[in-house]
Order: sequence, then C-alpha cells, then structure tokens
Amino acid sequence: MNEQPDTTADPQSVGPPADGQLSGSGLAAEKARRLGLVDAMRDAGGNPYPYRFDRSHTLGEMRETWGHLEPGIETADVVTVAGRIMLKRDSGKLVFTTIRDRSGDVQLFISKAVVGDDEFSAIKDLDLGDWVGVAGTVMTTRKGELSVKSDSVVLLSKAIRPMPDKWHGLNDTDTRFRQRYADLIVNENARRNFEIRHETVASFRRTLASKGFIEVETPVLHPEVGGAHARPFTTHHNTLDMELYLRVAVELYLKRLIVGGMERVFEIARTFRNEGTSTRHNPEFTMMELYQAFGDWNEVMDISEELVTTAARDALGTTVVEIRGEQIDLADPWPRKRMIDYASEGTGVELHPSMPIADVRKVAADHDVFVEDRWGAGKIIEELFEKTSESSIVRPTFVTGHPTEISPLARVDRNDPFLTERFEIFVDGRELGNGYSELNDPVEQRARFEDEQAAKEAGDAEAGSVDEDYIRALEYGMPPTGGLGIGIDRLVMLLAGVDSIKEVILFPTLRPEAH
Repeated sequence: MNEQPDTTADPQSVGPPADGQLSGSGLAAEKARRLGLVDAMRDAGGNPYPYRFDRSHTLGEMRETWGHLEPGIETADVVTVAGRIMLKRDSGKLVFTTIRDRSGDVQLFISKAVVGDDEFSAIKDLDLGDWVGVAGTVMTTRKGELSVKSDSVVLLSKAIRPMPDKWHGLNDTDTRFRQRYADLIVNENARRNFEIRHETVASFRRTLASKGFIEVETPVLHPEVGGAHARPFTTHHNTLDMELYLRVAVELYLKRLIVGGMERVFEIARTFRNEGTSTRHNPEFTMMELYQAFGDWNEVMDISEELVTTAARDALGTTVVEIRGEQIDLADPWPRKRMIDYASEGTGVELHPSMPIADVRKVAADHDVFVEDRWGAGKIIEELFEKTSESSIVRPTFVTGHPTEISPLARVDRNDPFLTERFEIFVDGRELGNGYSELNDPVEQRARFEDEQAAKEAGDAEAGSVDEDYIRALEYGMPPTGGLGIGIDRLVMLLAGVDSIKEVILFPTLRPEAH
C-alpha cells in the first residue's frame, strides 16, 4: 500500500472563528462568504442541497464491522457514508476530515491524486458544519485510525452559519437550551442525556408490555380539570363554543378504561401545568401513568421499583447512580416511611391529621411555615414535611400515608381513616412519582370532588372541580385498582446525573428571546 502520513486529525480545525466567537459584523461576513460559495456552486450547475443520498453503512456500523483492523491496513471494502464535518486538516495534496452522524465519528482520507483536481478543489472549499456524502474504501492509518479512503465527496447541505466552537462550545445555558440544535452538534453530554431518555422510555414500554399492560392515548384537551392539584392552561374551542383545558394529568381517563374492563393500561403522556419554571419544573413535561385492576398500592410500589431499576440497567448498564457524591444502588429495596412520621421527626412534635387544627397551626408558626385560613391539619402537615424533611431524602424512598385532605383520588387507609393508601417517591430531595390505592366509591368520590370545588371557589387555583362524567363511570363499577405516575423528565435527570430539568427536555419553555 502507499506510504501514509500520521493522519489522526489533531485538534486543529480550519475555518473562521465559531458563531459564539464572532462579532455581529464578523458573523455577517462569514455567512456572506459561505453564501457566495453556494451561489458559485449553483452558477457552475451544481446543487448545494441535493434531494437524497444512499448510505451503505452508518458510521457506527462501520466501526462495528471494521473497528478491529490493525493499524496501516488498506482494504478493498467499499462503503458509502454520510455525516457532518466536525474537523478538517489540509496537508497540501491530502485533506483529512472527521465526519459525524448519529452513531459516531469516522475520519476521511482524501487524496488529490484519487479524487482529481476539480473535486479536490471543491473539497478544500468545504467548511466545518457542512454535511457530506462519501464513497470510498475502508482503511486504517499508521496510528490505527479507522478511515474512509475517499473516491468521491459530495456536498449534501451547506452550513451557512458556523458551528459553535468545539472547545468553548455554547457557554451560555440559555443559548444552549434555546438553540438545542447547535448544542447537540458540539455537546457530547447533551447527546448522551437524550440517548438515556430514549432508552428509559423504551425500557418502560418493554417492562409494562411484559406484564400485560396496554399502551393507550387519551385526550389532551379536557372539559374539566382533574387528576392533580395544578393550575391549567385554558383554551377555547370555537365550533363547540366551550372552554377546554390542556391536561394536567391523565388519571381520570385511564381509570375510565379500567371501568371499561381494560384491566391494565398505561400512557406516556405530555402534560401541561400553567406554573413557574425551575430546575425541576417545566410547564410542559412527560408523565408515565399506569393503572392495574385487582391490585392496590403495594403492587404499584413493587412495579415502581422494577420500572426504575430496569430502566437504569437498560440506559446505563448499571443500577448504581451517584447522588450527592454517594453511590446509590437503585436495586436495593426502597425504604417506606409515613409522611406524618417525617413531619413529626422534623418538628419534634407528634403530628397527625386528627389533631386540633389550632395545635397544628402553632407547630407551623414555630417553624415559619405559611398557612392559609382554609387549610386543614392534613395540608399543614404536608407543608411541614416539605419544610423540614423533603430535601434530606437522598436514596429512593416511598413516603406513604398522606392525609386524606390532600389526596382526593386515593382510598382511605384501611387502618387509619385520617390517612390514605397513597405514596410519593422521593429521591435527591425531589418527587419522582406518585401512586395509591384508587378510590372507587362513587359516593365518596363525589364528596371529595365537592370539597375540591369548594376550595376552588375559595380561591385555590390548583383545586379541581366536580367531574360528573367520571362519577358516572365509577357508578358502573371500578374494581379494586392501584395507580402510579412517574415523572419521566425527573427520572432521566437522576439517571443522567444532571441538576436541571432543562438538560433532559429537548426544547424547554423559555422566556421570549431578546432581539
């Protein structure tokens, strides 16, 4: 074979400074230069944006097939591949570029003697960020770099705007989230986060299918607000002349399906709550909710552990994650502890929803917890738990036994009428999931809904209303049922080891861009 120089591309990419390092006039000049190349190509009869390109292999498949080759090998194996130019180095009569597709990177070895003068000149005009299609043979350099010895390189899409700098990247987080397309080009961690998200959702689907659950789709537009304490987005349907709400949860529709005899259902649902944004809140987010007939909260607690542990194994290859510097094995049994016990320990006072309201208010005052006049003892205890205990929970934990007042859709605890058979999953100080033995008594459900309606009329914008159709469904009879909801975004945050929900939502909700 021909003598080859060491061609593993060094970190010297040619081209102008990246978008983030260009002033306004510099960016305009660079875009004008690239547009000039587009015009010149068209004037010469070429097309800078062809309709298609047929690949024989992805770059990942190429590495799987030929990644074992020893250094300095030149094969007769022909491939056609495509990718975005990430690095480019010009050595006179040789050009070395690194291209990237979704599955990985591969180097191109381009010789003027092979491709000819005209095509080599066109290749020299290619910029970082351009998409190219390549035909050639598989080889390795003397340093062992898997490469394509290119017979032809065609432009598939001209990048008019320069990429963010490979090393400085997009330093401003708002720009990263707003221009996710640019973030994904240069940020390997961003790509990894969304690979983890994909594997997590796929794992949930496989696990639930193996247990006989049916995936369903329920309405996004709801005539009533229900299934969660949350402020809704409101819209108007012109033809029907009626107010509708973007769903804050999918619970009530899924339980209608249990009434209908579907027995095991789940939905991975885009959900909307008209509330603030934070590191753990986005107005548009994803929930997985499931309902299982003939079970109760014990079954769905078991399913919760299995879903999360299996998703970790599928997405990460391990069930061990790092939380606050501690190695936590998600496969270890998750502890279970009542909310009232947490709140009692946190305040130093034995608390229970049956206590006189004045006594609970005094405990709240002693711990600087704000209390509204309409709140009962159960709601105040929840606030005390959040103030004194929630942030201290590190490993996955079932916080159980929520007061009835704050759990309008859960069954009363079979051993304590002031509590419910409800749990929330907390990990790293944040709620990850929520589930319970479902209330299936239509008379009691109506009374709970009427309490919600009264709270709404008293000014609680997050309270629900009386859903007459759901009560009618319960009157047909719903068997004993366990239900569960898990926040997909927060679970992916846990598995990816990131602290902001915006890192795991491709296009998070942001303030309007300043111009």
